[in-house]
Amino acid sequence: MKISCCYLYIISKYGYPPKRDKEFTAIREIANLGYTALELEGLREEHLREVSANRQEYKKVCTDLGLKIINFCPIIPEIVSLDKTQRDHALDLFNLGLEIANFYECETIQLDSFAPPFEFIGDAPYREMIKFGKAFKVKVNPEFNWQKQWDVIVESISKCNSQAKKAKLKLLMEPRVGEMVSTTDGMLRLIDAVKDKNLYAVLDTGHLHGQKEIIPLSIEKLGDRIGCVHASDNDAKTNAHWGLGKGNIDWEAVLSALKKHRYSGYIAVDIGEIANIDVEYSDSKKYLEQLALKLQI
Repeated sequence: MKISCCYLYIISKYGYPPKRDKEFTAIREIANLGYTALELEGLREEHLREVSANRQEYKKVCTDLGLKIINFCPIIPEIVSLDKTQRDHALDLFNLGLEIANFYECETIQLDSFAPPFEFIGDAPYREMIKFGKAFKVKVNPEFNWQKQWDVIVESISKCNSQAKKAKLKLLMEPRVGEMVSTTDGMLRLIDAVKDKNLYAVLDTGHLHGQKEIIPLSIEKLGDRIGCVHASDNDAKTNAHWGLGKGNIDWEAVLSALKKHRYSGYIAVDIGEIANIDVEYSDSKKYLEQLALKLQI
């Protein structure tokens, strides 16, 4: 089993976005916890450009620590904007993300579908620091048209997928609570619409379980379209991202389903917004390793 560490570790400890020196501190801490692979992100344009300008330093720090960067995620909400000018600029930023991912020698690049263009009353999904278990209130513009929005999502993700394919990177999309592609079936609909085998799903156990999806069924539905697994636990009441074994996800069933479909990618520990985060990341890695041994994965 290949195990990696998600970027949620870094922003949970050091903020959104983290200062560069704190980011490097977190990367060293990830290595000290026994991880040999990790995911990095570019959190909107300013941080993305900072990561790009300092890409050599990021890579050197990871290489010196024996860490492999396996996935890069540029956070670009405008990629699904209804404004074409914003989308075109976002595509330029995505291409910058591709350059960074290739420089890091990543295997994948990741996008999200982001929140709908509604007026949120109070909290909005993932606007700044990630918070789990939130309820959202919105005002819907009478002129909003879902089909038009869906067509924009398909068009933009198709363009990104085409560019990722040229760069020899798999494109990942992560269904998340509160976003426009939030479920297994929503992800399958997008895969069908894009019509290219280079687009894969991130199977995020915390988000799926928080929406009361049966995760082994999600695995059966997605089959060979799973490009990465983000692993966290919760009690299915919210989309909290706890340490593995601290909620009620049936991990033996999840890993058995992945084994059935011959999944050979990374399982990325994705824990955040909890106490004792270093202990939880260490224990969760051991939890996966022990269960993999039991299931002969």
